[in-house]
Amino acid sequence: MLEDTSFAILPDREGKRRKRDVIDIGNMLAFSCKDEVLFFRCDAGVVNVQFYDHPIVRVAFNPFGETSMKTSRAVVMRPKKVKVDVHETEEQVELASPQMKVVVKKRPFRVQIYDQAGRLLVGEEARGMAFTYEGDVYCYKGMDQADHFYGLGEKTGFLNKRGEKWTMWNTDVYAPHNPETDPLYQSHPYFMTLRNGWAHGLFFDNTYRTIFDFQTFEDEYCFAAEGGPIDYYVFAGPTPRDVLKQYTNLTGKMPIPPKWALGYHQSRYSYETEQEVRELVQTFIEKDIPLDAVYLDIHYMDGYRVFTFDRNRFPNPKQLIADLKQEGVRVVPIVDPGVKVDPEYAIYQEGVRDDYFCKYMEGNHFIGEVWPGKSAFPDFTNEQARSWWGDKHRFYADLGIEGIWNDMNEPSVFNETKTMDITVMHDNDGNPKTHRELHNLYGLMMGEATYTGMKKLLNGKRPFLLTRAGFSGIQRYAAVWTGDNRSFWEHLQMSLPMCMNLGLSGVAFCGADVGGFAHDTNGELLARWTQVGAFTPYFRNHCAIGFRRQEPWAFGEKYERIIKQYIQMRYEWLPYLYTLFAEAHETGAPVMRPLLFEYPDDPHTYNLYDEFLLGDNVLVAPIMTPNTAYRAVYLPRGKWIDYWTDTVWEGGQYHLVHAELDKLPIFVKQGSAIALANARRSTDMPDEQRIVRLYKKCDGKTAYTIYDDDGQTFAYEKGIYFRLHLDIRYDENIVRIDTKTEGEYRPDWKLSFAIHGGMAQTTVIVDGNEQHGRWDDKQNILWIDHN
Repeated sequence: MLEDTSFAILPDREGKRRKRDVIDIGNMLAFSCKDEVLFFRCDAGVVNVQFYDHPIVRVAFNPFGETSMKTSRAVVMRPKKVKVDVHETEEQVELASPQMKVVVKKRPFRVQIYDQAGRLLVGEEARGMAFTYEGDVYCYKGMDQADHFYGLGEKTGFLNKRGEKWTMWNTDVYAPHNPETDPLYQSHPYFMTLRNGWAHGLFFDNTYRTIFDFQTFEDEYCFAAEGGPIDYYVFAGPTPRDVLKQYTNLTGKMPIPPKWALGYHQSRYSYETEQEVRELVQTFIEKDIPLDAVYLDIHYMDGYRVFTFDRNRFPNPKQLIADLKQEGVRVVPIVDPGVKVDPEYAIYQEGVRDDYFCKYMEGNHFIGEVWPGKSAFPDFTNEQARSWWGDKHRFYADLGIEGIWNDMNEPSVFNETKTMDITVMHDNDGNPKTHRELHNLYGLMMGEATYTGMKKLLNGKRPFLLTRAGFSGIQRYAAVWTGDNRSFWEHLQMSLPMCMNLGLSGVAFCGADVGGFAHDTNGELLARWTQVGAFTPYFRNHCAIGFRRQEPWAFGEKYERIIKQYIQMRYEWLPYLYTLFAEAHETGAPVMRPLLFEYPDDPHTYNLYDEFLLGDNVLVAPIMTPNTAYRAVYLPRGKWIDYWTDTVWEGGQYHLVHAELDKLPIFVKQGSAIALANARRSTDMPDEQRIVRLYKKCDGKTAYTIYDDDGQTFAYEKGIYFRLHLDIRYDENIVRIDTKTEGEYRPDWKLSFAIHGGMAQTTVIVDGNEQHGRWDDKQNILWIDHN
């Protein structure tokens, strides 16, 4: 009997846990400087401070050993040389760069960070950095009444994250997502603060389970972790655009996707046979509904073994893929990390033989249940394993596949914890760490392995990767979808702030499953969701087995007509969207933007979650409730033009807008320009026209740029791209357009202008030459052809 042993006096055997003592960092004892890092020795350890760039400063503290300046895999930027002036007094040490100032209070040690204008960005007062001997670390910062918080990656709830507590621990959540569902599949320990029109950001570079608490205290917030150091970066801003550029300078920017990845994608769990896929694509062709990709979920595989096809279901995948590509349609197969334990399966044999799978410290493999049954998991923290996994994608590339879909990569395991044992040891390129520390990096590292492998195998073509799990920096490799949502109106509503906060977290290429993944959708919901999907960065319709099918024609002609219209609109708007993706690649700016991004000085925008901007001049305000034809729309300052009617709406106020089921409220800012095209059946079809729509105002000027390239290769990185810069000046009855080109690529399309808000007598002068146009009486548009 255990009661006859020392077990009888086991501490805490009744579940009582001693409250962990939180220890403050204490006082500063001394400081020094070496190699542009300032070292502050305190009672509880050493704090390192380094200016990474003029507007970026890093603060690191490890209470359990040496404070290292190594970074996680999220960080790709190397610190620049920044001149720092140091001034010490009896009470504090001041560190000043041209754009930031760090004030270190000595007793107790507290850090305050200011921008170049003297505005306090983050500060510590009553509490600062602290820890427990059990390994938890905490960092407290003052919270102003005017602070609003955004970012944090993929989170449910409203746009503004103040008043809530959020956890970073990648988790497979199939249960219906709701405002209290946390955590989800992605971890982005980064947020942006907007205060009185000025923005700054903070990235907590800690890969353990982390917590961001904007709820518990009225005048301070806290970020904490279950292990590792306190290691954070502060971005000075001062605008949201500046903050995001600084953050993506640190963690990386997305490549420009292949054009086909921006088209309409159709998926189901699952299209189970080659015949079903052929019939699906043929229906799209017969109905003249645009389509660029079809997804194959897990049923395409032989017993759910990755890098295989079930030859009963798909007897000739290479021919299928070639035939579909002739129609402009790509095939995107799912690839999960779980490798079936099967001694006759080559992938499993190689992984065991070459030591590529995750193991316990004692040397035995971690085996978990997923779709194939008992499975081993590649250790993507090992460079050789990443290279092996990437090379295995030759199986897909040789079949003509250019896009891969990574799922279940949190990693998801069918057990009570939903994931891998936290005691598993990862190689971590020769610096072994537990899964408890590296769990949140698993999806990121799988993404790196997959994207890098496909890039090498596609011989200069751009690969497309879609991922469910990720960490800060995932934008370097993959697009992100928001996982297993449901066919609820509430999930349509939730998709907007989720995608906007992902965009504010550096992930510009994101979207939700249109129509909802689980549950039964209906025609009205699918129509309204398709309208939203047509204007979100990633556009895929996806649903699960056991629920109603939701292809565009699933609910009859009434809804099919509307859904087709908006899928076609996606292709009309691709030039505008493609230019925004090029901007995201260069600056980190999101494609889909909350209004606060462009109007940070307008308090009305701070909590708006149900409308969004595309770029800086198009506002989309979808209907997201059933049987609804009216909604309130807030238009920021300026004048806005109804896309459908050319009605002029005053900004700086709310309007009640009418929109029947076939209308998505869209507004274009007066004075601006947007580049559109003609609808095509796929992005592989000829792209013959660019129509620049100018929304004329009485006077003033604006600038607009159209970006283009071959849409397939990385030649744009070598200057083989095309930018058409338009400088536009409006007078009472004259529109002057001056053009300038940049880059070595020359597109085939022809250019025309559509002048909205003008008159038949409006004079249009392009590059000094008066143009003769044609007046459309019905639409009140002046058309100008320009070669």
